[in-house]
Amino acid sequence: MKEVTRRGFIEKSLALGAGSLVAPSLLNMQSAQADPIRVGKNDISLAQWALVDEIREGKWKTLDFPKVARKDFGLNGIEFVNTLFEVPTLNYLNQLKRNAEAEGVKMVLIMVDSEGETCTPSEEERKQTVINHRKWIDIAQYLGCHAIRTNCRGTDNISKTEALKWAAETYHMMLEYAVPANISVLIENHGGVSDDADWMVSLMKEVNNRYFGTLPDWRAPGREVDNFEYLKKTLPYAAGMSFRNQPTEELNEKMIRYTYDYGFRGWYGIESAGRENIAKSKELLLKYLPGVGK
Repeated sequence: MKEVTRRGFIEKSLALGAGSLVAPSLLNMQSAQADPIRVGKNDISLAQWALVDEIREGKWKTLDFPKVARKDFGLNGIEFVNTLFEVPTLNYLNQLKRNAEAEGVKMVLIMVDSEGETCTPSEEERKQTVINHRKWIDIAQYLGCHAIRTNCRGTDNISKTEALKWAAETYHMMLEYAVPANISVLIENHGGVSDDADWMVSLMKEVNNRYFGTLPDWRAPGREVDNFEYLKKTLPYAAGMSFRNQPTEELNEKMIRYTYDYGFRGWYGIESAGRENIAKSKELLLKYLPGVGK
């Protein structure tokens, strides 16, 4: 019933802050350690950010994204970036749904940027950040996505103990809105405290909700972040993969096979920049990820 109510409200207005909060008792019923199997089966999607330069150059728009993924790359899913939506009105979203259906493309998730900091000492700012994300939860549900992706950075030299408390409060509030919509809330390692795998695991345990998880970004290895070690630690909470080509084919194979052997089943969203790298990513996933493309 809640889903019908929320969808009806979206169809009328797509207003900011739609819907009602659920009682804490209902939210707690969803509490469980994140389960990577819950997403379903493995498949390959295209992250919109991989072609952001083309969009900025005006070569195509978000409404064309389903066709680009299907016709140009032969991929089954798409992952949006909220800042690349032109005007997300009802008519616009309905056209996007029609375009995705025509191409047989699944709309997977929305990556949410520029909507406030989730890890800040300001209680007022944390509440506003939650409000700002609600419209994207509504839109994700309307489009049939399974999740939104958030950022959790904090400030320079932030106390990680305090950061854990602030972030947990933010995500508890956000999940009160997301759970009734059946939308997961994920964090991608995009700097700050989110680059600390141990801190992220602590946050996952603190919030303790099956709708809350990670979206590991397969960035190039570096001195500050060992992306394979990060993947291993956060994989138990992963509800998607932000896939980027690694420096060697051996490392690509190692990471892909590790996620499969661990038991992850879900979307590998290709975020490698540019068409050549996207094609290479697809080639690697088809080569080393059992069952995909067969």
